[in-house]
Amino acid sequence: MTTEPLLDSGQLNYGSYLHLDQLLNAQHPASSPAHHDELLFIVQHQTTELWIKLMIHELSSASERFAADDPATALKRLARVKHIQETMTHQWSVLATLTPSEYSEFRGSLGTSSGFQSYQYRVLEFLLGNKNASLLQVFERQPDAHAAVEAALHSPTLYDQFLRWAARQGLLIPARVLERDVTQAYRLDEDLIDVFASVYENPDAHWAVYETCEELVDVEENFQLWRFRHLRTVQRTIGMGTGTGGSSGVKFLERALSITFFPELFEVRTRISAL
Repeated sequence: MTTEPLLDSGQLNYGSYLHLDQLLNAQHPASSPAHHDELLFIVQHQTTELWIKLMIHELSSASERFAADDPATALKRLARVKHIQETMTHQWSVLATLTPSEYSEFRGSLGTSSGFQSYQYRVLEFLLGNKNASLLQVFERQPDAHAAVEAALHSPTLYDQFLRWAARQGLLIPARVLERDVTQAYRLDEDLIDVFASVYENPDAHWAVYETCEELVDVEENFQLWRFRHLRTVQRTIGMGTGTGGSSGVKFLERALSITFFPELFEVRTRISAL
């Protein structure tokens, strides 16, 4: 058995391709001396940011593919996103092994850092439709982050591009929906519920739209499961106390559970069940 392929030839290898020197040296506990459990806290959040980066990559591509009348590729992207979401949700079980007493021993070293300050998370929510221009001020001192969030604010959402594509398939999407100000958070449109009701009443006639609706429902449901698992992990770690950075903690996360990205796709179910 030869070991030559395992020797460092000076060419691109596993470590250099993945930039492992930088990646594995990017965990710097703030506690002194470093608390044993702080590495868990850091790795949990760093890996979440990496998964969010991939989700943004996939959802942006899905949005572009709808704009290019390529729903098949868009659905492939959404299928991958769902698996990413499931991984992120299961990941909370690792952080949940951190007990309140363990967390309290290094929490004071975190300063004002908070997940609320994640610019990638804000880009993700903007991409899905939960836009709020006032949140740009959070990133005023981070030019690159500010630019990324601002670009997401001014771009059509995934749902916008899906609805525009559906209109090109012959569905009577209200003009006010197609021409809406994309810098604003998406709001339910009653007439659009009627359009989707017609799709669900005859799915064979609108199969591509029908299938995409269900994929989007999956994405939103997975997002809510992730939010809920986040809430429960925070609750078992700090109870109903104030979150890091001064956020309202569990109460803030509870409010987030009421946010919906694709409201008509859920309201149409009420319409159908009432028939």
